[in-house]
Amino acid sequence: MPSLPAPDYPAEVRERLAADAKEVIDRYPDSRSALLPLLHLVQAEEGHVTRTGMRFCAETLGLTIAEVTAVATFYTMYRREPGGEYQVGVCTNTLCAVMGGDAIFEGLRRHLGVDNGGTTPDGKVTLEHVECNAACDFAPVVMVNWEFFDNQTVESAKALVDDLRAGRPAEPTRGAPLCTFRETSRILAGFPDPRPGAVEASGGAGPASLAGLRLAKGEHAPRVGPPRSAPVQDEGPAPHHEEGEG
Repeated sequence: MPSLPAPDYPAEVRERLAADAKEVIDRYPDSRSALLPLLHLVQAEEGHVTRTGMRFCAETLGLTIAEVTAVATFYTMYRREPGGEYQVGVCTNTLCAVMGGDAIFEGLRRHLGVDNGGTTPDGKVTLEHVECNAACDFAPVVMVNWEFFDNQTVESAKALVDDLRAGRPAEPTRGAPLCTFRETSRILAGFPDPRPGAVEASGGAGPASLAGLRLAKGEHAPRVGPPRSAPVQDEGPAPHHEEGEG
């Protein structure tokens, strides 16, 4: 393969990554199918996908840099610039926006003093808009390193990022306990989460997500939202008045 315009990893780092990459590649009948987890692997190494990381993926899988770059720049889960230890994503798609997502993002932008994609000076938090995370029944949703913080408000979101920056515990509404962005990337590469109890804590869908399924099965589904007002009874067509009548 021709020399690429990117430095290589130090020998000891490349050796370690090569061993991890082989473990990933061996899971697939076609090695190029391992590109997505390998991009997570190199992201776990440096906190974002660097030119060196793309060179490693290309050389390991026998791909061109163009092929690797096309994938790395398509998926938003791959950072292309250095970022914070915690990636705080605010969903601003339709339902979350209507329920307060836009206000949350603006509140955090002002509170942290960064714009979309910006990182706080202490390197702790990167703020960004995120697309729908399929959690509309818990809107508005904030995600930290892809873990859910449901039913947020401007004030609760501010308290969340303050805890992250101060090193205080921040517990997701559901799912596994938080870990750093690099640790998350390694897990997404397909390696086990070594933290005691983390896998068991990951759980599944919340009650609001399962209410429709339970109703479809004929089961009683407890109400998970505010009660609605009684429907207006149809009393038939309005009475007809002749012209000139009151």
